[in-house]
Amino acid sequence: MAERHARIVIRRLTKTFREDGREVAAVQDVDVDVRDQEFVALVGPSGCGKSTILNMIGGLVTPSAGTVTVDGVPVDGRVPANVGYVFQKDTVFPWRTVARNIALGLEYRGVTGAEQARRVRDAVALAGLTGFEDAFPATLSGGMRQRVALMRTLVVEPEILLMDEPFGALDTHTKLTLHAELLALWEARHQTVVFVTHDLSEAITLADRVIVMTRRPGHVKLVHEVKLPRPRDVIALRETDAYALEYGRLWHVLGEEFAERA
Repeated sequence: MAERHARIVIRRLTKTFREDGREVAAVQDVDVDVRDQEFVALVGPSGCGKSTILNMIGGLVTPSAGTVTVDGVPVDGRVPANVGYVFQKDTVFPWRTVARNIALGLEYRGVTGAEQARRVRDAVALAGLTGFEDAFPATLSGGMRQRVALMRTLVVEPEILLMDEPFGALDTHTKLTLHAELLALWEARHQTVVFVTHDLSEAITLADRVIVMTRRPGHVKLVHEVKLPRPRDVIALRETDAYALEYGRLWHVLGEEFAERA
């Protein structure tokens, strides 16, 4: 099988912030390619610039140096049209029902009437939220609200999905449930995904490749191919020797960064 082309190309990416009157480098000289339909996870110590990289890919933060291109087009402070973003907080609007929250992106794109209704209905069913269409976020669990936020992004059918620790605030059971749902959605649609997480188990469970970042200023320490077959059972997977081997290899590299900080 021919190798898929790179949709996201990052070269010598650097971002420096001004903090208390001094320059602080968040990331420095990062080189990364993300291939078409690939699921890539970024892991690393807190403050290593994972979210900053994601924000530069999404056009929300301007690099201090280096380049980001999406489908060959430089990202110059503008959100690429084919990119969807799922944030760490669920970001649902409390005054909108489940259905109206999911419909928001379609409204922005001028999708109305029967087509909007169909796509929202399909998204609600896909997320397991049937029966909650008219519910308001205050009545939902954290996991359900995050499903709403995810479907609000997916309903506009982005080809590239950026996810910034979307399950970080959830309990383990809810997180595993959403891992299974996300993998099922990805298997069905095969978006190109860049997923930021501090949870190494989450990265191994979801990703094709795991990129390990150093402590600040973050740069790429390791690019690791996850050799676990798909489709993946998120529960059974963690009981396998293959999973333990993947975890051990990555933890050794990531643990070096924690040890240095200590």
